[in-house]
Amino acid sequence: MNKAIFLDRDGTIIIDKEYLYRPEEVEYFPWSRQALEIMQNSGYLLFIVSNQSGIGRGYFKEEDAHKVHQRIQDDMKSWGLNIFTAISFCPHTTQQKCKCRKPEPQMLIDLIAKYDIDPKESYMVGDKTADVWAGEKSGVTPVLLQGQSKYLKGDEKLPKHTLLYENLLEFAQKL
Repeated sequence: MNKAIFLDRDGTIIIDKEYLYRPEEVEYFPWSRQALEIMQNSGYLLFIVSNQSGIGRGYFKEEDAHKVHQRIQDDMKSWGLNIFTAISFCPHTTQQKCKCRKPEPQMLIDLIAKYDIDPKESYMVGDKTADVWAGEKSGVTPVLLQGQSKYLKGDEKLPKHTLLYENLLEFAQKL
């Protein structure tokens, strides 16, 4: 079986710009490249799993999300990286109560099955509690990037097995 790292997109790999849909606005954290390089060389399959409710809200189209993801893949290639096995996203709003929107685990469950992934050897990394709960519900180790989040409130309940790191590079260096 494979081991994997599932990564949230906005606020984890790239700077969260709320409803980002224009590829030219993609901006990385100063440590994104180094962290992704470490992860690529660590023997894990890497995936992006992202909520994109801007589609369901009518702010942008699904094709816009694909263009942003293509920009990210192109940037990775320009850095000499070819790291994302797949990119999965949920286009629904919270009101639609779908099974794929994090904190629900369906995106991860589908990728685990499709790519023969061992959840016990895998991580879900993100900057929001929805990310860590999706990890917990899918059986992978949840990782919260505290220093990268602009959404955390001090009283939010986290799964008891949640690993806490300041940023993506700190997590990558501990693999």
